Amino acid sequence: MGTLTIALMDPPYETETTTTALRIVDSALRKGHSVNVFAYEGAVNLTMAEQAPHANPVKGTSVEEEAHPTTKDWIAALFRSAQGRLSWVNCGLCVDERGAGKWIEGPVRGSPKEFAEWVKSSDATLVIPTN
Repeated sequence: MGTLTIALMDPPYETETTTTALRIVDSALRKGHSVNVFAYEGAVNLTMAEQAPHANPVKGTSVEEEAHPTTKDWIAALFRSAQGRLSWVNCGLCVDERGAGKWIEGPVRGSPKEFAEWVKSSDATLVIPTN
């Protein structure tokens, strides 16, 4: 199987590209590929451990009724299913700028150097920029 490297830049819940990227990661892992994710800029917030679902007071629904997913839960599920084939690096410079240092288990701190190394060793690279 091959290795796919993806660079993400969008923060959680801002665009549909995040959901699309996570679906691509899931699909690649299900097919047996290894996946490297480099989270840059606002994407370092995707794995923040303190994300929480919320109720919707406008609709009058509870947290349970709203069933609002969090990106940290999606990504944690990807790590559980990856069987060691998912690597995730949060850009340390971006983390520091945003104060986004408390993550779920799995992601590690790194720099664009890791992304450059992954690009050289991967079968394919996908960069998903911000709008």
